[in-house]
Amino acid sequence: MKRISTYTLGCKLNFAETSALAQAFLAQGYELVPFGEEADVTIINTCSVTEHADAKCRNVVRRALKKSPKSFVAVVGCYAQLAPEELASIEGVDVVLGAKEKFDVMKYIGDEKNAEAQIFVSDIQTVDNFGFGHSIAIGGKQDQTRAYLKVQDGCNYNCSYCTIPLARGQSRSESIETLALQAKTLIDAGYQEIVLTGVNIGDYGNKPDGSKGESSFFDLLKALDELPIPRLRISSIEPNLLTSEMIDFIARSKRIVPHFHLPLQSGSADVLRWMRRRYNKELYRARCEEVAAKIPNVCVGADVIVGFPNETDEHFEETYRFIESLPIAYLHVFTFSKRPNTHAAEMLDAGKFQEVPSKVKQARSQKLHELSFFKKKAFVSRFVGKQMDVLFEDEFSDDDELNGERTSSEKLRCYGHTANYLRVGVEVPSKEWARERLVGKILPVSLLGIDEALNATGALA
Repeated sequence: MKRISTYTLGCKLNFAETSALAQAFLAQGYELVPFGEEADVTIINTCSVTEHADAKCRNVVRRALKKSPKSFVAVVGCYAQLAPEELASIEGVDVVLGAKEKFDVMKYIGDEKNAEAQIFVSDIQTVDNFGFGHSIAIGGKQDQTRAYLKVQDGCNYNCSYCTIPLARGQSRSESIETLALQAKTLIDAGYQEIVLTGVNIGDYGNKPDGSKGESSFFDLLKALDELPIPRLRISSIEPNLLTSEMIDFIARSKRIVPHFHLPLQSGSADVLRWMRRRYNKELYRARCEEVAAKIPNVCVGADVIVGFPNETDEHFEETYRFIESLPIAYLHVFTFSKRPNTHAAEMLDAGKFQEVPSKVKQARSQKLHELSFFKKKAFVSRFVGKQMDVLFEDEFSDDDELNGERTSSEKLRCYGHTANYLRVGVEVPSKEWARERLVGKILPVSLLGIDEALNATGALA
């Protein structure tokens, strides 16, 4: 039996698509093994959003070939579409596949390594296939707790800093009926939570030319809310696409969890305009406050970009104070980096935008990380002393990586999440005990405190 391993860089959508690619190999009799074990085929799904994407990919290829020097290495994903020659130059890469080709990856796999990497990347304007994406238990973890379901791909927006439309093409979706069938498959497989993911999921149903389709994201939500899944989570939605009608529906729903990730990017009116975002500060505040008012215990997260060209100290201070005033529980902070073929890059090259110095970017990033820490601590603290339901996962305090966080506790803990996205750890006698009694189950937990990584700590109720 041939063996395949996968490695994913980037977003939840990438993870869903990697999983779908792996399933195609499983259907052909391959065995899926954790990355780092010996494998005949290695698939690396790349990201264009993270900085130094080529260096990260190079490192992953090196790690894969260290264990399996004869493994056939296929590099796919957003960065493969944008910079195929760059990835093809990495020693050990056999094939680079673009957005249109990646879902036919099996066609390009050879029995032996290529003398030099082959590139199959179509013009992004010709990409119109959707390609399924939904999770299976991969990477050696067999806890079928949370699955990612791809409901939308591509983006019709043209934010001035973003390469996603260049990497994934225009917005496109599958039918509600098809997605409901995929969701049922995940439910039958035992998943307790489905996360709806995509590039711009609020744009679900809209056509590549920007015209309205027959169905909307709200229609999809209502259809999936009928299915027998304990938890349904929206990964991220643009604030201008989240309507009051939708918020009211979610407030009434017994399945859709009280957790929203609303990209902000900047709290400065000037910077939002330069970014070509499709909302203003007033709309963003209104959405945050409406969600907080209508949905008890809701968790709201936000993305923020620091150091956008022309961002002054005054612009940053405006952003800081704006975020400080909002009912936001945590931030994902990104530092602006110039991306080829974007409007921001063109404005920088023409001298119409001025680059923010690296040290200034770093200082601003640090300030927002500190604000996020205090925001998150205050949010988690609200629930200490309460009992909440936790969906337990196959994650433990002595693992090498815990979502980028480490705990100094010497006691073994098993982790899971509440509906409103608190990460909760409870003490367990052993991993075997936890896997038998906790993992994959939703159980009541009394929250007792907070650890150094801002996880809630608790005891089974």
